[in-house]
Amino acid sequence: MNKFINVYSEDGVGIIQLDRPKVLNALNRQMVDEIVSQLESFDRNDSVRVIVLKGNERAFAAGADIEEMMNETPLSLELLNPFAEWDKISLIKKPILAAVNGFALGGGFELALHCDLIIASEDAKFGFPEVKLGVLPGAGGTQFLTRAMGVRKALEWIWLGEQMTAREALHYGVINRIVAPELVVEETMRLAHQLTKQAPIAIRLIKEAVHAAADVTLQEGKILERKNFYLAFSSEDQKEGMCAFTEKRTPSFKGK
Repeated sequence: MNKFINVYSEDGVGIIQLDRPKVLNALNRQMVDEIVSQLESFDRNDSVRVIVLKGNERAFAAGADIEEMMNETPLSLELLNPFAEWDKISLIKKPILAAVNGFALGGGFELALHCDLIIASEDAKFGFPEVKLGVLPGAGGTQFLTRAMGVRKALEWIWLGEQMTAREALHYGVINRIVAPELVVEETMRLAHQLTKQAPIAIRLIKEAVHAAADVTLQEGKILERKNFYLAFSSEDQKEGMCAFTEKRTPSFKGK
């Protein structure tokens, strides 16, 4: 049984809701374990095509649980290896969408950045305040933010530890869309349901190719793209998609 998240599904969309409202969904290790375990479960579930992560009205997640880590030592952290669970998120093959209301700070911002798309409320706030605690992001924040906005702007935001508005996050390419606070979940689910109608095999191969673009040379990226393009032609979805196009009808993709 999950203690810190609520889980359900709706028409091909698996939903994970963070549920520690008294501490603005601050992430402790058990909560991260539950999130990752459920992501993996949804990834294996053929009835789920898209995954949505959401918080509540006040916060997506307002950071990590400071009390849990304040007495750690370098050796205890090395032996615990707490970020190994986070690394598993990047192995999820299905699209992950984040619906962000309120605060997404520290570990909460890192969790959102692990998602493929981020839809935020107009009053959402993003940031890495770790520098004010004498530390730095440890679950990939320096890497994800730099890939999104470039070295100089990432350094500025992480060095200063200031909160970024949704408008600023959109301007720098950190998030995808901004909507009114009461429409964040609705817009995220609308986009998720739109993605469930796309060819699942193609969606999976596109995700792999696009994420690889940040880590490999242009030539290596083109080789991966080409192999994935060829691989798509082994799917029933490719036959269905092209037949539907020539027959002028809406395709019905099965993920096979």
